[in-house]
Amino acid sequence: MKAKSLKHVMPDAKTENPLDARLRGELDQLRARALYRTRRVIEGAHGVRILVNGRECLNFCSNDYLGLAADPRLAAAAKAALDAGGTGSGAAALISGYNREHQALEEELADFLGRPRALLFSSGWAANLGVIRALAGRRDSVIADELNHASLIDGGRLSGAQYLRANHADLNAWAVALAAADGEQRLAVTDSVFSMDGDIAPLPQLADLCATRAATLMVDDAHGLGVLGPQGEGAVHAAGLGVTEVPVYVATLGKSLGCGGAFVAGSEALIEYLIQRARTWVFSTAPPPAIAAAARRALRIVREEPQHRERLLANVRRFRAGARQLGIPLSDSETPIQPLVLGQEQRALDLSQALFDRGYWVAAIRPPTVPHGTSRLRITFSAAHTAEQIDGLLEGLATGLK
Repeated sequence: MKAKSLKHVMPDAKTENPLDARLRGELDQLRARALYRTRRVIEGAHGVRILVNGRECLNFCSNDYLGLAADPRLAAAAKAALDAGGTGSGAAALISGYNREHQALEEELADFLGRPRALLFSSGWAANLGVIRALAGRRDSVIADELNHASLIDGGRLSGAQYLRANHADLNAWAVALAAADGEQRLAVTDSVFSMDGDIAPLPQLADLCATRAATLMVDDAHGLGVLGPQGEGAVHAAGLGVTEVPVYVATLGKSLGCGGAFVAGSEALIEYLIQRARTWVFSTAPPPAIAAAARRALRIVREEPQHRERLLANVRRFRAGARQLGIPLSDSETPIQPLVLGQEQRALDLSQALFDRGYWVAAIRPPTVPHGTSRLRITFSAAHTAEQIDGLLEGLATGLK
């Protein structure tokens, strides 16, 4: 009997099911509007020099700000934990998944930030959704910056609370929104460093506004931890704020710490309440202990080796100075996130491809990640970038913008 071919055959209009027909039409529309997204395959380490779809290039679109994602010391810590305890945690933390590595990392993060407790989550998305939905419900109000990360937006909307948006970093708009919030509890939510613009929220002023309205301030410091503050403690610490002014602190382990996962830090009561009520924590398998071990090693590097942070910020200054000299129009950001707003989606794609052809990988960011008309290159820096690499990128940008 002749074997049937396993080769994929595209369905014709008569055999395609209604769902696929609808989805295919929507995908065609995304392609026509230059909004279609594709993945590129990375081989090997995710460092500054990276192999993308089989081509070696320089990575200028990673959140690996301190260059720790490919640091062999983190890999060695993870390997030791793998050798000692295997791969998975096997269950949710409340069942049998809470490992000594998890406990140690939580304690070390709390100590580093000067907060009573910390609680690990599997991702920043899980942390933000879990915290907001635990702290706010249908009788409450959530007030949010309009450019917050999608996880904060979804957390606020899915909570069922009254959801009020304030114009980006606009203190007057925040005051109006806080005054309009009529829920029993008011939760104000903001990023610290905004992921697509690189600017920093006016945290001291927001804390003051929240105090006048008895609102709880929650800050997602994903892009501030490890970068800002005297020892990399983040934007909240750099602003001179503590657990009293910012009771709910969220940050990730997958950016400056070069690992994966996230955590919430705050009071004893907050962490114990989240252990009871944060559904994305209660019902998720605990992260692999080896990742926690690697994050502990990364945190130690952040505390003991300030030269990484110093080199990172020097790289940002070099890039901005060079851009000014070449007339490259950058946004007003002093953080490692340096957006070059181009407006049209196709223009962003074309410049990204031109840079890739020269050996520089800078992803084009388009709606819905950013508002329509603000498509951009989101250029990011690492402590591992060299002066020569930055100057080469500047040359490529200047050539591509002509």
